[in-house]
Amino acid sequence: MTTTLRPTEPLQHSADGAPSRHFGVYVNGRPVGAVHVATDQRFGPSVARIEDLRIDEADRGRGRGTVAALAAEEVARGWGCARVEIAVPAAAGAALRLATALGYVQRNRSLRKPLGDVPPALPAGSRGRPMTEAEFGPWNERAMEAYAQSWIDRGVAADAARARAERDHARLLPDGPETADTVLSVLEHEGTRVGVLWLSVAADRAYVYRVEADQRFRGRGHGRALMLLAEAETAAAGHRFLGLNVFAGNTPAERLYESLGYVPVEYSLYKNLL
Repeated sequence: MTTTLRPTEPLQHSADGAPSRHFGVYVNGRPVGAVHVATDQRFGPSVARIEDLRIDEADRGRGRGTVAALAAEEVARGWGCARVEIAVPAAAGAALRLATALGYVQRNRSLRKPLGDVPPALPAGSRGRPMTEAEFGPWNERAMEAYAQSWIDRGVAADAARARAERDHARLLPDGPETADTVLSVLEHEGTRVGVLWLSVAADRAYVYRVEADQRFRGRGHGRALMLLAEAETAAAGHRFLGLNVFAGNTPAERLYESLGYVPVEYSLYKNLL
């Protein structure tokens, strides 16, 4: 049997010209699923995303998904893309195994934790305070550079990584430390600054964007204290769940989050096209 993709719409373009197209998956002319391929606007036209890949339940386990994914990669190659990205729910074990078998590499994963009824207490001697305007500028520059470097270390071109870092910080922190629904806190321990927390508590979700223990104070439990501060601030804002992202290979952070009860909800993977 022959598995093929057929466009179900004309080639679409966003306002900046980025292509996108939906396809049907067919076996000998019979529809068995769908695929949506688009370029990733976060990284520009050289990066594609498989936004959706669905095979009807009756046709699963027969290699249809493998052929559809490979065909989607050919679409991306035809658009001049050098990399393809995909997000897989943590509960979709079969999809994760398929992506891994096709050579996709985990870049990062989204974690989530349900919070208890009682906000956690910080360790003795630790307290959080709001970041000042004077502290914001230098911290923001360092945070953007570190964020961009995280993408560069995982195969993203330097100019694209830095452009994304600048866009994300401008979008998420338009008013600096006064940005609405945002907590920018400095953690102090016995009066000494030891780290910074960046937390969003917007109406739709609570999310940790950055936890940063100062280099000279790492390994002393301040990362855990920052996460406890994030959970306390989340609870104070009325949220019952807290989410965050961790890059693959950041073993200390992965161990910390696991010890605090965070569990994966989604994996982000990528594959460089030859």
